[in-house]
Amino acid sequence: MRTASWVKDTIDVCLSRRLESNACAESSAERFCDLNLKQTVETTDTKAGLAFDLTMQALILVSLVDFSIETLPGLSSDARKLLWLIETATVVAFTVEYLLRLFVADRKIGFATSFFGVIDLLAILPFYLSLGFDLRSVRAFRLLRLFRILKLARYNAAVRRFHRALLIAWEELVLFGIVAVIVLYLAAVGIYHFENEAQPDAFASVFHSLWWAVATLTTVGYGDIYPVTVGGRVFTFVVLIVGLGVVSIPAGLIASALSKAREADELVGR
Repeated sequence: MRTASWVKDTIDVCLSRRLESNACAESSAERFCDLNLKQTVETTDTKAGLAFDLTMQALILVSLVDFSIETLPGLSSDARKLLWLIETATVVAFTVEYLLRLFVADRKIGFATSFFGVIDLLAILPFYLSLGFDLRSVRAFRLLRLFRILKLARYNAAVRRFHRALLIAWEELVLFGIVAVIVLYLAAVGIYHFENEAQPDAFASVFHSLWWAVATLTTVGYGDIYPVTVGGRVFTFVVLIVGLGVVSIPAGLIASALSKAREADELVGR
């Protein structure tokens, strides 16, 4: 009896250990699959990840071409049907991509509210809205499809580096933006003072003069309105000199930040 009991206990232990081993193996396999899927969706370190990225980039371009062709006049019903089928196929692919990225994200809400998460949602939202509503009278919803072009930024290292550069220089850019607005207002007030009497229609108020200030400070100079008085021309010369700084300073700030971002990438690569 003792021998039979010992044999039974031994068999039970072996079966228990085998079940635990199988459970561990299944758990390890699930973790490996999740990790493999995460690498495929979020990185290009593997062949599958690179193929996924290239496929999504190609679909984005196809979608944008499809959107542009839809605007051509005189398209036949067969052509429009084909374009709708292409649009449907790309939206299905983008939907699967969005759900996959949401599934593998460590923080689901964080991804859904992130810049690229919102862009991914806006890229597919107009299609599903059009299934339940007639959006032909609300053309702005159709324009949301153009957000798909921003999806390309996810797959471009240079764009990501530019985003980091903006984060590096954002304080200086904000400060410069405030200064630029002040200079813009002062330019509008100045030209109004010099030109209002000579050209009451073109420079009827400070608000009317803002258009001239924007065109001059950005060195565009459309020439639709221009000063005719001596004081106005001298003031315009000063504004043009200041406008060179308005254009060049932000470019310098961003160029410096891009250099820092590139150096950071090189350090990480090492």
